[in-house]
Amino acid sequence: MARKRSEKARPKLTAIEMAQQQREISISEFFTKNRHLLGFDNPRRALLTTVKEAVDNSLDACEEAGILPEVAVRIEQTDGEDRFRVRVRDNGPGIVKAQIPRIFGKLLYGSKFHRLKMSRGQQGIGISAAGMYGHLTTGKPVTITSKTGPKQPAHHYQVIINTKDNEPKILREDIAEWDGEQGTEVEIELEGTFQRGLWSVDEYLEQTATANPHVTLRYKAPDGKERVFERATKVLPQEPREIKPHPYGIELGTLIKMLHETRSRTLQTCLQNDFCRVSRRVALEICQKAGVYENARPKRIAQQEADRLLTAIRGTKLMKPPMDCISPIGKELMEAGMRQQFEADFYSSVTRSPAVYRGIPFLIEAGIAYGGKVKESGPAKLMRFANRVPLLYNTGACAITHAVTRLNWRQYSVEQSNGSLPTGPLLVFVHMASPWVPFTSESKEAIAPYPEIEKEIVLAVQECTRGLRRFLSRKRRRAEEERKRDYIQKYIPHIGEALQEILEFSDAERDKVIGKLTDLLEKSRKD
Repeated sequence: MARKRSEKARPKLTAIEMAQQQREISISEFFTKNRHLLGFDNPRRALLTTVKEAVDNSLDACEEAGILPEVAVRIEQTDGEDRFRVRVRDNGPGIVKAQIPRIFGKLLYGSKFHRLKMSRGQQGIGISAAGMYGHLTTGKPVTITSKTGPKQPAHHYQVIINTKDNEPKILREDIAEWDGEQGTEVEIELEGTFQRGLWSVDEYLEQTATANPHVTLRYKAPDGKERVFERATKVLPQEPREIKPHPYGIELGTLIKMLHETRSRTLQTCLQNDFCRVSRRVALEICQKAGVYENARPKRIAQQEADRLLTAIRGTKLMKPPMDCISPIGKELMEAGMRQQFEADFYSSVTRSPAVYRGIPFLIEAGIAYGGKVKESGPAKLMRFANRVPLLYNTGACAITHAVTRLNWRQYSVEQSNGSLPTGPLLVFVHMASPWVPFTSESKEAIAPYPEIEKEIVLAVQECTRGLRRFLSRKRRRAEEERKRDYIQKYIPHIGEALQEILEFSDAERDKVIGKLTDLLEKSRKD
């Protein structure tokens, strides 16, 4: 009875009252409550993500401007044990004054999202999200100083995000002193945890130096320890070129949107101008297969006609998209980076030919280091990279991990338990380069397991492991030969004494025979 009374007493809302409760949600408000999606789910990861986003932005800016990057990272402990000030400074081209507040104080603002061109950043979220997290946890704004040239002033800003409308709020704006010709420095104070070892800032910077051998990184930790990662080459990576979308990578909604927004006057020229790998002949072939007039106005194409166009596109043989939108590390530089950071007995690296997923080009590179000072026990050290950026978290959800564990390492003379990473003194390095990496979430820590991607990773690692198998086979053979020599050397004196008894040698002759046998053994060891 009490339950029935409570149900009767419950107030009812009308549709009008419910409608009055609806309101627009700002992207900043959404990520404020869901910051774990961006990599700020715990203090340790938050500190790493902040450094990562700032360093990635610096490297992108320097490379695009044709400048050999020099990046300085400094982390200082401030008030209390859980507060840190992160300062990242580069020698890049700087940022023009009008763009500074929006880059650091507005989510989903950037120049890379709409370009099909390889870069570290893609979404325009990272560094502004780090600033938002810092303000949420400490109340402090993001501080930015940037200078665009030797004769230009250094503009200094303090900015926070107005989460209600996702717009920057400038707290301070003035001119600052700058002792270099140009560059940018960003400073964020945040709540975090500093630790060394796995999933740390130290590991991120070490792996960044390995995958970017053209970079000089200077790092000062909160405990005062300093480390410099010197560049292994003075050659900048090849500048990737922006490409147009490939027809195989679009869906119906995207095609309709492109037809409505095109500047081309006819369907044929739209297909030629707005897509890559579509010539005049191919455009005419697509129109004929779809039964659509090639001189039709793109904006007047109906949904049914667009659907037929998409079917015709998928049924037409097209060249793969251009691959100059990708800038690989390269086999030699990848090996140089591994040698710079890891002392091993064996190195092998490979850069695969480009491939395609969903009409988007990508390229897989892999490297292996074995023995030496690489850790001897436990699972192999797996280093995952996407567009030269280390991926430290969400290992189990990544296509790279799936591919490496799927490989049968035992056939290459490396120990492995079923469904797990190989074990032993082994380092496995895998890099995916693409103008659009399919991350599993906004935190950009794992690559989605597309079959085309996993297949290329397996093939790349297999190429490296074939060399490793030959190396391990020679190593075992040498070890067996050495064991036999040691066994022979142990009995050479006994052989000399036996010959002395049989042939009645003198002691001098016996020693001479022992010496000759020993010399023969040493000669075989050198051979």
